[in-house]
Amino acid sequence: MRLCIVYDCLYPHTVGGAERWYRNLAERLASEGHEVTYLTLRQWPRGGDPAVDGVSVVPVGPRMALYAKGRRRIGPPVLFGVGVLLHLLVHGGRYDVVHSASFPYFSVLAIAVARTLHRFRVIIDWHEVWSRDYWREYLGRAGGLGAAVQRVCAHVGDYAFCFSRLHAARLRDEGFRAPIAVLEGEYAGGVERAEPHPAEPVVVFAGRHIPEKRVPVLVPAIARAREEIPGLCGEIYGDGPERARVAEAIDECDATDYISAPGFVDADVLERALTSALCFVLPSRREGYGLVIIESSARGVPSVVVQSPDNAATELVEDGVNGVVAASVADIADAIVRIHRAGPQLRQSTLEWFRRKEGRLSLERSLEIVTREYQASARTPPASVARSRPN
Repeated sequence: MRLCIVYDCLYPHTVGGAERWYRNLAERLASEGHEVTYLTLRQWPRGGDPAVDGVSVVPVGPRMALYAKGRRRIGPPVLFGVGVLLHLLVHGGRYDVVHSASFPYFSVLAIAVARTLHRFRVIIDWHEVWSRDYWREYLGRAGGLGAAVQRVCAHVGDYAFCFSRLHAARLRDEGFRAPIAVLEGEYAGGVERAEPHPAEPVVVFAGRHIPEKRVPVLVPAIARAREEIPGLCGEIYGDGPERARVAEAIDECDATDYISAPGFVDADVLERALTSALCFVLPSRREGYGLVIIESSARGVPSVVVQSPDNAATELVEDGVNGVVAASVADIADAIVRIHRAGPQLRQSTLEWFRRKEGRLSLERSLEIVTREYQASARTPPASVARSRPN
């Protein structure tokens, strides 16, 4: 089949769960003999090689910063949408399926326009569906416009994939009437050990330092938990617009001797840290999935997540089984102490939780579901074509 994947970022030039998903998807489809084109913004030096085996990577927009002050800039998504539109207007007839991320929405609108001229089927991944309240908080007065655009995009596509029950239900509420499948798995590894590695008194975070992830709150939480857990340390990995606030919090808590924030590190460094950590803490108020929770559980390392209306990562933690669901950020310290007191039994329980769910949580399982839908797409006309046929 001739497939077109649409996302404005490309792993590892940009790091994130969605980036890894589309990279894995493109490589898997190409390895199966499909003709795969990946439309994105250029994130590598001009003249460089994006290096995705078997995949034609087509930059439809220039290299530019995606974030400003912790928020997505409006310019790059608009230019990306224009680039996607121009590409599909010219080349859309080459594709059997166009598979896109829902965000940034301008590319979805471009796909909707281009498909009026071409008969490709459209599959949209909805990692998140934002609430009206969150739109207002994120964009202020313009939040109503953002919510309206999201609702328009929710009517685009012959099929949708979501990565949580929360966002699948929200997509239905937005008016999507075509089939939806919930993909539970993005984990590309296996069970890392026969038994969990003994815990060291270290709390680990790894991810982007953006406002939604609330990384700075980890510092006082670790400091408070340290009052109950002698020698407790923190390792906060990653980078982003909130990293300066993390450094300030470390200074304010006089925690430079036991909390480090080294930025991005090599994969083997993060691997060692995560394997021996007391726990992984994800303080986010908004998550579409939470792959690192699965990666931690595969190592027998419990996770702490925080209950929030927009946080789908809570679906991946069974309180007391593979971690703790904190009621608020104020409860993170107590959650860390609770994991410490649970001892090796919770680590063993966490690993057993992963083993029970390994098949459903695997990337392989999700890719099988996606491939099956592609095969069905080859036998089924696009919705727009089917609706145009006389009865």
